[in-house]
Amino acid sequence: MSWLVTGGAGYIGSHVVRALQAADLAPVVVDDLSTGFERFVPEDVPFVDATILDRAALERAITDHGVEGVIHLAGFKYAGVSVQRPLHTYAQNVQGTVTLLEAMLATGVDAIVFSSSAATFGTPDVDLVTEETPTDPESPYGESKLIGEWLLRDVATAHGLKHTSLRYFNVVGSGSPDLFDASPHNLFPLVFDALAKGKVPHINGDDYPTPDGTCVRDYVHVTDLAHSHVVAARRLAAGETLEPVYNLGSGSGVSVRQIMDAVREVTGIDFTPEVRPRRPGDPARIVATGELAGRDLDWAMRHDLRAMVASAWEARQAAGADYPG
Repeated sequence: MSWLVTGGAGYIGSHVVRALQAADLAPVVVDDLSTGFERFVPEDVPFVDATILDRAALERAITDHGVEGVIHLAGFKYAGVSVQRPLHTYAQNVQGTVTLLEAMLATGVDAIVFSSSAATFGTPDVDLVTEETPTDPESPYGESKLIGEWLLRDVATAHGLKHTSLRYFNVVGSGSPDLFDASPHNLFPLVFDALAKGKVPHINGDDYPTPDGTCVRDYVHVTDLAHSHVVAARRLAAGETLEPVYNLGSGSGVSVRQIMDAVREVTGIDFTPEVRPRRPGDPARIVATGELAGRDLDWAMRHDLRAMVASAWEARQAAGADYPG
């Protein structure tokens, strides 16, 4: 029996695929390569080049490979861009999830681990976000992820679906030099790209009510994240009940200036980041507890900030000319 990983050719998905392999759970990848890379998929892992809007392709992948469960990471993930592209966001993230669930019901697959997001919370007014913190998404992306959680809940009520949703915060680092984050919107790639082009990275605002004046966010290592997906899959496959939602957070967070300092130390490139005005709507601090996931999913922060930066930089350097952009 195997586990279907939608979006398994992406940055996070490819790490989940390798974590499944290491745990002797056979992965099968479905990805349309809109943001992923086929070379991220190991040669011995079945790969289906298809969109999750293609129900027939999903059903074939499930039946051809004896799939027992799904880890659903595929979707349009850019919160800022989703404001300009709401219909595309809802098509990919809502209709895509509906289509996947239809394919699962048609083929008798009854377990799913869903990739949700901290964007479901919007801008929380608490120092430490928990699973009980009210959701208030502020973008079509965040709304689409919350709807995905609702879809799982409602299908579970109607059909007995076994499920859990994992809300990510800022996922960074690399578990292998050949896997890198190529997002044009994430902080680590933006800083690395600036340095690679001989430019100076910048900070948006240094007058926030935080210890060093810059925004504090939750950063977690991608391999720690992947590990908890595997634990969730194993527990669902064993028929165990999990919470409907888990936060995968650090409980402490780091500031943008701390990240810049770590990048300077790791890369050996001396720079003083340019300070620009605040971006409208940026909260001073968003940090979540991962206590519940620690209890149920063996979630833990196994990498400190330096290890996160060093592994990401190593992968960026290894990509060389193969790095997009």
